[in-house]
Amino acid sequence: MNIEPYHERDAESWDNFIPESNNGTLFHLRKFLRYHPADRFKDQSLVFLKKGSPIALLPAADVQTDSGRLLVSHPGSSMGSLVVPSGLAFADAEEISKALIAYARSAGFDGIRLTLPPMIYLNSPSEYMNFCLMSNGFEYIQRNVTSVIELAASEALILKQFKPTHRTAVRKAEKSGVKIRQSTDWDAFYAILEKNLSIRHDVSPTHSLKELKTLAEIFSDKIVLFGAYLGEDLIAGVVNFIVKEEVALAFYISHDESFQEHRPINLLFYSIFSWAIQNGIRTFDFGTFTVDGEPNRGLARFKENFGASGVFRDTIQILFSS
Repeated sequence: MNIEPYHERDAESWDNFIPESNNGTLFHLRKFLRYHPADRFKDQSLVFLKKGSPIALLPAADVQTDSGRLLVSHPGSSMGSLVVPSGLAFADAEEISKALIAYARSAGFDGIRLTLPPMIYLNSPSEYMNFCLMSNGFEYIQRNVTSVIELAASEALILKQFKPTHRTAVRKAEKSGVKIRQSTDWDAFYAILEKNLSIRHDVSPTHSLKELKTLAEIFSDKIVLFGAYLGEDLIAGVVNFIVKEEVALAFYISHDESFQEHRPINLLFYSIFSWAIQNGIRTFDFGTFTVDGEPNRGLARFKENFGASGVFRDTIQILFSS
């Protein structure tokens, strides 16, 4: 097992590996990570080679933290960790884990921190990699929960997954004249999003408006904005990332508080689920309702009323003794 630092010349072979892997997502692609300014992160991505061929990839960065200089799952990606092929042998998982730790030690890092993709992002279930990492000294440092729903088999069954309160809200939105459509009105949506995040959490969106537009242009078939309109006015929206062939993630959800009584979000998700089913998407990720392990119970209930349940999105870490 050899490890080589990623170079830009590897971009094509890297991006060809991702869709053929068991757990690779949109967020692992160099095409996605490249939108970040070159000086934002100190890239330390790695290519794992077995007999000269890639067997694993790690999008990563060199990050100075309170725990020292760490090799970290790429901070420009919502989820990371090692990308591995389907059918990865246990022996290979063991070797990858040991090689990663040895490499990080020899490169002078004080430890490694990885954010693991939830199990729903795997084409076939396998905990080999996680088991081997934990067996070699990694520990959980954060366990968040993301809300997911296995979509109905047909559009006709969507409302049956909703709790009565949400079915009523969908009908109310329709009677109020709310219309849902795919949109490119990024400026109007971003204004709503920016205001909501500032008022509720005193934070800014993960992406700038320019970055969001850039990503939507690069991945026009993977990043889709659905807007709720009252007349010609956008009153709510959801930005969906198709992170892999059968899985979509609601990356941004926001609405104009002054139109809350129209229940646009409920109708939005009803329409989004219909679109998802038509496009072969089987699993929908609403995103986390926990922050640093602390649950937002109201947000959990809201997502549960669509039929969602929770799975872990974990961060693990190993620190090296001096």
